[in-house]
Amino acid sequence: MSLASFPDGHAQKRQRRRECVRCVSEEPCGREQDQVGVGEKPLVHELRKPAGNRCPFATVQSFPMPSASRQSQEKPREIMEAAEDYAKERYGISSMIQSQEKPDRILVRVKDLTVQKADEVVWVRARIHTSRAKGKQCFLVLRQQQFNVQALVAVGDHASKQMVKFAANINKESIVDVEGVVRKVNQKIGSCTQQDVELHVQRIYVISLAEPRLPLQLDDAVRPEVEGEEEGRATVNQDTRLDNRVIDLRTSTSQAIFCLQSGICHLFRETLIQKGFVEIQTPKIISAASEGGANVFTVSYFKSNAYLAQSPQLYKQMCICADFEKVFCIGPVFRAEDSNTHRHLTEFVGLDIEMAFNYHYHEVVDEIADTLVQIFKGLQERFQTEIQMVNRQFPCEPFKFLEPTLRLEYREALALLREAGVDMGDEEDLSTPNEKLLGRLVKEKYDTDFYILDKYPLAVRPFYTMPDPRNSKQSNSYDMFMRGEEILSGAQRIHDPQLLTERALHHGIDLEKIKAYIDSFRFGAPPHAGGGIGLERVTMLYLGLHNVRQTSMFPRDPKRLTP
Repeated sequence: MSLASFPDGHAQKRQRRRECVRCVSEEPCGREQDQVGVGEKPLVHELRKPAGNRCPFATVQSFPMPSASRQSQEKPREIMEAAEDYAKERYGISSMIQSQEKPDRILVRVKDLTVQKADEVVWVRARIHTSRAKGKQCFLVLRQQQFNVQALVAVGDHASKQMVKFAANINKESIVDVEGVVRKVNQKIGSCTQQDVELHVQRIYVISLAEPRLPLQLDDAVRPEVEGEEEGRATVNQDTRLDNRVIDLRTSTSQAIFCLQSGICHLFRETLIQKGFVEIQTPKIISAASEGGANVFTVSYFKSNAYLAQSPQLYKQMCICADFEKVFCIGPVFRAEDSNTHRHLTEFVGLDIEMAFNYHYHEVVDEIADTLVQIFKGLQERFQTEIQMVNRQFPCEPFKFLEPTLRLEYREALALLREAGVDMGDEEDLSTPNEKLLGRLVKEKYDTDFYILDKYPLAVRPFYTMPDPRNSKQSNSYDMFMRGEEILSGAQRIHDPQLLTERALHHGIDLEKIKAYIDSFRFGAPPHAGGGIGLERVTMLYLGLHNVRQTSMFPRDPKRLTP
């Protein structure tokens, strides 16, 4: 490095001395060099009364130019260190990626860093989860989704002490590209998912630098509540999580929850397609309340009002009338219910099924139950890692189910509750506490977390539900439960337009607004049934979580409209 590059006052002073030689007019003055030579002081009278043609800077250069040895002593320490940094090309902050080039580089997934890759040189892109400097080395934990690996930056052939210091000071949650050698470790690293290996870093570049202050600490966000209470360690409350949802979703628990939720959708779709179902999409802006109730969101629709669909029910039935026979859809459902409970949302994802049957609606009940059983089996087989990861923070008993699925009639459920001391009428709907109590009673008696209640009272079901021909107070309808909470509501639908009209009038529905729906049954309609499943509830209850907001990526409830 040249002397001129030193960031001190000497460069300016040398520049002045050069100007003294050349002067502003770039004509050599000669005299100043003669009288004020390098390392000499000017005469006193010259300081007081400079000659007319003297360079104005000459009178101030009254100190000798520092020697090289003195100059080296006055260098800032970081400059001295930079001069000795043999690894300076191996670390740093990368320029912004703007798709200007495609390096010939393969990035390996953190979850794939196993002993099979021992001694291989790999590139990894991950977040800095934690960093800890110790002497001439720094330990990093690199996190990628719910997987993490320990990385070591140590002074040696590939890393200087400046590189170690740089790595140790990268802000948490920054994204880095790391080149390193996969090394097998003698003792398992219990704090990481990749316990049998660590990464010996040869290069590290910051791709995206996080701000130094995080709104919440990820280690606090994954700490079990029991551990926090017993040991007095910090945990993160629900509102803080939801207010900073992007950070909260980075935790290993959240990553596992939503990977498993994606698996539920995939298994639902996969199973039904194998059963011959067709996936459909239905309108979410409709002209009348699809469930016949008042709990709908009203939206301005040009010069009139419209509503957000409470379910795709009417359109599923219209598709059956159009001879699709078996349909399903996955999409948003809107409920304007001012319910601030652990299981209610104003917007959630519905997994809906509709199917024509031959003689009895139980054909459909069995098909839906088997679909859910296949989902439960698939989760057990494919998502054990995610289940265990969630259980570390939220311990829970494994989900149990029977084959074939337990089916009880509503009157049998009432009998169990009455035996337990609950006073309920025959046509009364189950309250949330009674649902939970029933779940415990069923688990004790039948050892299952999943069951069906059949033959609900007609009075508590929507207008399109088929009445039970043998008991006018009952209906051909059913609910399905997981761990004592409802996850599906379904029924045989009325496919006769006259009976459908009567039931709609009974519920006070404006026939003009559902005219297209009723007319779809006037040209021949097969008997059919179906149901709607709440995706967030299934996820919550399968994992044994306690709040549906944990399984909604960006939840909407009466008090939350952001983020």
